[in-house]
Amino acid sequence: MIRLFLMERISWILMVVFLLILALIMAYLDSSLSVDSMFYYVFLSLVIFFLFVVIRYFKETSFFKELGERESTTDITSLPEKNSPFESFIYHQISSSIEQLEKEASTNQFLLEQEKDELLSWIHEVKTPLTALKLIIDRTENQQLRSELMYEWLRIHYLLDQQLHQKRIPFMENDLFIETVELESLLNSEIRTLRSWCLKKGIGFDVELSSPYVLTDAKWLSFILRQLLTNAVKYSEEGSEITIQSFDEMNHTILTVADNGRGIDPRDVDRIFDKGFTSTSKHQDQHATGMGLYLAKKAALPLGIQLSVLSTIGRGTTFTLTFSKENSFLQIQSV
Repeated sequence: MIRLFLMERISWILMVVFLLILALIMAYLDSSLSVDSMFYYVFLSLVIFFLFVVIRYFKETSFFKELGERESTTDITSLPEKNSPFESFIYHQISSSIEQLEKEASTNQFLLEQEKDELLSWIHEVKTPLTALKLIIDRTENQQLRSELMYEWLRIHYLLDQQLHQKRIPFMENDLFIETVELESLLNSEIRTLRSWCLKKGIGFDVELSSPYVLTDAKWLSFILRQLLTNAVKYSEEGSEITIQSFDEMNHTILTVADNGRGIDPRDVDRIFDKGFTSTSKHQDQHATGMGLYLAKKAALPLGIQLSVLSTIGRGTTFTLTFSKENSFLQIQSV
């Protein structure tokens, strides 16, 4: 701060030094002036000037010190007290900017809320003809045509589902209902929805639930499993099998979803939960949105579920859900 203060006032300091040197030169050139008296004058002037600089330093830098130590916030009341015209000018400029930013943020928030409500309304409206379309598909007699139509229907259904939950995730704490969830019925419901796609690829499921219950929110767990299962089916080889297991380990319940697909490139493993990330090895895949695993990870955090992945190229991928103990989850709820 001292260096900044001196740099800010360097022109004034140089001006005073110049005037004092000028006085000494004049005393040297003009014999009528006493050189000793002039040196005494210069010495006194320097002492007075030094004291003046010290006093002005503490007075003029207090505002900027407090401003520099202030936390980044839009709270105008945290701005330091102004003691000079320039400080008042700076104070009003900052406060005006903050008020303008808050006004714009409020407007943007309103527009985002309006956009979210409109999108949610649109999604719910689209679901009606989508349901009717499924009924029509179910009545289609041509098995191959029905399978192809059902696959495309599933893609639309899951994309809409992702959009719906993406908008709800920021507020999911307000929508949680924690209960003991039976994994078998929940998994059967999700697998049943994928049935036509699995039949088309000849994919089967091997489900072994040694630990049949978990403490969580059924609706959001369904969403997380939906992303993992669709991901497993999508990247599994035709005629392969997806293994789902649950068991207890160190007072935690572990649920795994393993496929025998192409696996994940080691350089991609740390990035698969990033928003919008698809793949570096299959970057040309136009069907991948890079949102499913990102949303699954984001939904798992408020539930206290640890979502991790292990994968080997050419041998498959295993996603692991680790559920909190009951007392740990109650602590999460109370936060």
